[in-house]
Amino acid sequence: METQLDPMKDDLPLMANTSYMLVKHYVLDLDVDFKGKVIEGSIVLFLETGSQHRKTSSAGKECCQSQFDETCEMGTSEPCHIPMINVPTCSSKMEYNDFAISGKEEEATTDENSNHSNNEQASGISSSKDPCDIENRGNKDFLLVLDCCDLSVLKVEEVDVAAVSGIEKLVRPAKLTGVSQEVENLRNQIVHELVTLPADRWKEQLHYSTLCSQAPGCGELVFSTGTWSLEIRKSGIQTPADFPHAIRIWYKTKPEGRSVTWTTDQSGRPCVYTMGSPINNRALFPCQEPPIALSTWQASVRTAAGFVVLMSGENSAEPVQLREGVLSWYYYVSMPMPASTFTIAVGCWQEVKQQSFKQTAAIETNTEFPLPSSQTDFSPHIIFLSQSVLPGGSHLCGTRLCHEIAHAWFGLAIGARDWTEEWISEGFATFLEDIFWARAQQQLSHDEIKGQQELKALLRWRRLRDEVQNSEEELQVLRPKKESTGELSESGASVVKYGLKAEKIFMQVHYLKGYFLLRSLAKTIGEVSYLASLRKFVVKFHGQLVLSQDFLSMLLEDIPKQKESGLTVESIFQNWLDTSGIPKPLLEEGETWKECQLVQQVSGEVTKWIQTNRRIRKSSKKKMKQDEVVFQQLLPDQLVLLLESLLEEKTLCPRILQCLERTYQLQKQDAEVRHRWCELVIKHKYEPGYGDVERFLREDQAMGVYLYGELMVNEDAKQQELARKCFAAAQEHMDASSAKVVAEMLF
Repeated sequence: METQLDPMKDDLPLMANTSYMLVKHYVLDLDVDFKGKVIEGSIVLFLETGSQHRKTSSAGKECCQSQFDETCEMGTSEPCHIPMINVPTCSSKMEYNDFAISGKEEEATTDENSNHSNNEQASGISSSKDPCDIENRGNKDFLLVLDCCDLSVLKVEEVDVAAVSGIEKLVRPAKLTGVSQEVENLRNQIVHELVTLPADRWKEQLHYSTLCSQAPGCGELVFSTGTWSLEIRKSGIQTPADFPHAIRIWYKTKPEGRSVTWTTDQSGRPCVYTMGSPINNRALFPCQEPPIALSTWQASVRTAAGFVVLMSGENSAEPVQLREGVLSWYYYVSMPMPASTFTIAVGCWQEVKQQSFKQTAAIETNTEFPLPSSQTDFSPHIIFLSQSVLPGGSHLCGTRLCHEIAHAWFGLAIGARDWTEEWISEGFATFLEDIFWARAQQQLSHDEIKGQQELKALLRWRRLRDEVQNSEEELQVLRPKKESTGELSESGASVVKYGLKAEKIFMQVHYLKGYFLLRSLAKTIGEVSYLASLRKFVVKFHGQLVLSQDFLSMLLEDIPKQKESGLTVESIFQNWLDTSGIPKPLLEEGETWKECQLVQQVSGEVTKWIQTNRRIRKSSKKKMKQDEVVFQQLLPDQLVLLLESLLEEKTLCPRILQCLERTYQLQKQDAEVRHRWCELVIKHKYEPGYGDVERFLREDQAMGVYLYGELMVNEDAKQQELARKCFAAAQEHMDASSAKVVAEMLF
């Protein structure tokens, strides 16, 4: 079935025509301007003809054969298998007409409030009945489509890689005869040889890529920007094989661009960073966003002295002074990954030595989840953590670190072939978070660890239950495209269903349902056998893009007896991935966690607080005797469960709330505990706690979004005034999605 390139306003379009051409390597050369809040410079793209359209060039010779047909070297010896879908002849609305830059903008098909095109370079492309016939359309030029928005594209040119001294060493002598002697074909041959160098020659590849990226231009290319794309053509070139395989794009970002955030740090100094935007990096540089477009990159970034540039590169960069007051930082990645994994953070960062965080450091040094040795040198290179996870002890920070470290395997080394299946990344990371955190806490016994995991499962179950009750059903499905998951259009373009829906950013259903599915499988199979299968999966699919069935089929093949019991890929789809709500198998398990000792301890404490509350309300005495009740100290997750349980009480008197805060020193606890405390304050209109709510909304912005809704729902004038006051102070520092959701609550 052909994927229609007509996304609803909440769908994210992936416009790049990756079936025709694939970017194999990016070279970025950028300047960061804090005064103008722009990043500007150039990016050179080294391309290969896509595997579905590697036919013959207009000169009649077979074009360069890329290794991408069979394998994609990932910086290791493992191949990258990219499953291709047989798509029937398509009929789409997009047409590659004779192309011209016009001053008229096509009507956008996305959110009516979002117009991110460059009006001065608006698209003149209209619709087509048959974009599939790209190589047999008479005199129509081939069009390279890249994902791009919120960028000012200034110039696009072909790069004369043949002008690089010594570059002929890359091209085998036999290829310098016949048609290859033609300059344009020679350039493409050089790029082909460069991007297909063996993995063990990656240093040489980076060296020649640098030289080629600095080569002169040899002709400007016609281009146009649309709402979501940059389209490029070369007059008279009708096939991907003949299209320039090295192009340079001069551009600059826009201050309002949604791929990066310009803000200040806690000391008021400027900084900019990629913040995991729903649109990924297309507002940072023109790129190919579809997961199939695996590429390497290298980047030189210049900024004023005093600033530090951090990137998701494999190397630890040392700054080079170019001139007085200007430093240059260089990073690279030799393992092909999706462009969405490119990250940058520029600010007045300071390095914190490891010994200052002995407890946190133990997470990395003591975590020995026994994955294959071939993966031990791979890391995510850079992790972004909110300052909200730092206060209140090591528990919240430690578990979040474990989650992000797990993404080194699930999310980076192994990625989802269809971004709508984000549970493959987040569900696995949530499951492994518990495994890694258990290994980091070596001082605990097996029973203590098991108890903590059971308590965590109960909290996650409660969170999933609440989310299912308060969200749209369509957002609760882990495989929203069902049988069409993984299918692309003929050009390679597709859409990410609900990818732009603001509420989706705050939902955890993909984390939670994915976690419970994996937990259920581990319980059914046995943890030892399950972890063995997980290791096998990592070995087999390292460096590849997968769908749900790839993991499930391999898992069930390892345990054939499960098929006899009715556990099949189809039954898992039906019960877990293709339906909304809480999965049926999970409903049956919901009561079992209450038997956990840590949970029973909390239940006893909840009973004490409720009974004390009733006595105080009935008593005429003004003070409660301190020796009447002795409350036990609780773990952070136990405190979360305690406060959630007390939230279910209709009324708690002010003295109980005051005693609660003092007993557990709630303002010194982690953000998860403080969030529940703020909920209690709001529900019971406990004015002495309003200062705690205000601090939370100002300092823990993303986590506080839900609280704005609670403040408004109560229809209390003081609470509504507090909500608007906090939003006015924090709005400019909030990400666009958070600000949009909160504004809808308040106004």
